[in-house]
Amino acid sequence: MLNKFCGLFAALYNSYFYNLKKIQTMFKNKKLLFMIPIAVIALVSFTCVIQTSKDEAIDEKLIQSLNTVHYAPKEVNDDFSEKVYKLYIQRLDYNKKFLIQEDINELKKFDHSIDDEINAGRFTFFDKSVEFINKRVDEAQAYYKEILDKPFDFSKDETIELDAEKINFAKSKDDLKEAWRKSLKYQTLAKVTDMMDIQDKAKAKNDTVKIKSRETLEIDARKKVLKSNDDWFKRLKKLDRNDRIDVYFNAIAGIYDPHTEFFPPKDKATFDIGMSGQLEGIGAQLQEKDGYIKVSSIVPGSASYREGHLKAGDIILKVAQAEAEPVDITDMRMDDAVMLIRGKKGTEVRLTVKKPDASIIIISIIRDVVIIEETYAQSAILKGKKNIGYIKLPTFYADFNGKGGRSCAKDIRKELEKLKNDKVDGIILDLRYNGGGSLPDVVEMAGLFINKGPVVQVKTKTGMPQVLDDRDPGIVYDGPLTVMVNSNSASASEIMAAAIQDYKRGVIVGTSPATFGKGTVQRFFDLDEIPPQQPEFGSLGSVKITTQKFYRINGGATQLKGVIPDIILPDPYYLLDQGEKEQDYPMKWDEIAPADYKPLTPAYSVEKLKANSEARMKSNPGFTILADAAKRLKKQKDNTIVSLNFDKYKTEQNKYKEEAKKMEDLDKEIPGVEVVALTLDMPAIAADTAKAAKAKDWYKSIKKDIYLNETIAIMDDMK
Repeated sequence: MLNKFCGLFAALYNSYFYNLKKIQTMFKNKKLLFMIPIAVIALVSFTCVIQTSKDEAIDEKLIQSLNTVHYAPKEVNDDFSEKVYKLYIQRLDYNKKFLIQEDINELKKFDHSIDDEINAGRFTFFDKSVEFINKRVDEAQAYYKEILDKPFDFSKDETIELDAEKINFAKSKDDLKEAWRKSLKYQTLAKVTDMMDIQDKAKAKNDTVKIKSRETLEIDARKKVLKSNDDWFKRLKKLDRNDRIDVYFNAIAGIYDPHTEFFPPKDKATFDIGMSGQLEGIGAQLQEKDGYIKVSSIVPGSASYREGHLKAGDIILKVAQAEAEPVDITDMRMDDAVMLIRGKKGTEVRLTVKKPDASIIIISIIRDVVIIEETYAQSAILKGKKNIGYIKLPTFYADFNGKGGRSCAKDIRKELEKLKNDKVDGIILDLRYNGGGSLPDVVEMAGLFINKGPVVQVKTKTGMPQVLDDRDPGIVYDGPLTVMVNSNSASASEIMAAAIQDYKRGVIVGTSPATFGKGTVQRFFDLDEIPPQQPEFGSLGSVKITTQKFYRINGGATQLKGVIPDIILPDPYYLLDQGEKEQDYPMKWDEIAPADYKPLTPAYSVEKLKANSEARMKSNPGFTILADAAKRLKKQKDNTIVSLNFDKYKTEQNKYKEEAKKMEDLDKEIPGVEVVALTLDMPAIAADTAKAAKAKDWYKSIKKDIYLNETIAIMDDMK
């Protein structure tokens, strides 16, 4: 704000001398007249050499960049202020374990004045929030140590609510302490049951194993919970003002949309490393949200990708090295959590993961480097009633640096030519878990299946939409086509699926009601490059800002709604809300004028294909298991109250395990389809034992895929 003042005064000062002769006639004492500007110059010279703080500089440049560049700029007013207040308080104490209602009442006084503070470069609200949270963290540290010093009585019939959004801030310190007691009791109960299960398994293998009593296990469990909380509080105590203010700045950025973020220098470096995929580790891109480390995407070809159980949307609660005791990473700094998860190739890391349905599982992953070949398009032939070509595309990769790298559009063209050489009766393009990538390659790839015409529309906040066309009149493949998607198919995947659907060129088969719904494009902007340059502060960081939106050629945005499949094959998460719409402050769906395109007339009826598929699923025991699992997970997510009575808790856990065993029955090969290599690929596979082993593993996973099996049946129905 001081910079704005200095600039304003400079303008006024110049104006003063410009009009000096006019002003002189108004004063008889000309000596006094000339003393006025001299006095003011001295005042301004003194004032303008005072440096703004680094926080003020970030505040000013952040708002300036957001409202200059963002696709949908916001007016910084009382409504904006209220949204920042809510999002910041949510992220400051998401689990409501520290602040009490008295603190919230005091902070609530600022909910309509944060906009004024932003514009003035003040941080009164923020500083008060830090004062409160630091004070309550100190108090809570005494709570958990006192509570864990005594045994818990698991015979009592009491419950705990696990969904933070369903509970209120404690009315008093006594109420907060009681909430801590229940939370610690739940942590201990979970550990006791886990330790009992481990004992039982060990006993089954060796009857000489000494069995500890439940009382002894309870003591051991409390010690572990104490250690876990000790570590957690050590991390909390390390959080300084800079860490807290990063959360505040991100609450401001988060009001614009969930993909617009402030990155302090250290976080931007971590982001760049994660995007490069060059470090040895598990191959998962992570983000910090509400005090939790959340999986935002899985890197194709990585250890996590090959292991298969860690998915986008999962929350990582704990990290353990091989057989070591797990470390709770709740409220841990992102860079510290990443250091625990990363490691040398060949070492094991065990992640305690909370799934979207609130179930908690442990996933063991052997760290490895990204296997580049597995990020590229792969093809196979599925032999059954017909010969169906299958192409899996993990990501829309491209040679962004112009150094002769591979392009997914060119690779897909090659795979299509090879499949045509084998005279396949149809092709399945699998875009499940494909988070997007190169926009030019999407346009070129869609053109392989259609005659020339528009593929997608791209719009900035000003100007007319830009229509991106396939200008090549040739069609590489014109036969039957299905495109497989799920709730993790995003961005470029949605553009591809939408274009195929709008042209009626193929059938979209999904394992969720819609794709992710990310129809926006982001760019990074360096705050240091925004005038005035202030090198005395060091790096101010960067901001990732949404600058464009995608629109289908039918005029509808892919944002929020995603692409609704023509045929839906429900998976266990089918009934759970997923995707962009579950993010904080997502940008709205809208529509523009459709592009000039002509849909094709398919030789099949989508409605008939859908009816046949539904009939098959009803008679398929596997889909019955999946439908039951979806209902159970929906109920489990909605019912977030857990018993703290040992017998009731144990009964519920056993019930969940029995249900999980049913899902394991689906992890077996499905008869009726043979998977073979393409004729032109056979010599290379036969000559390389490593390639042969990888191909064998991939073919095995294909045979177990119940959704792919049904998609093959859909292809059999297409003419």
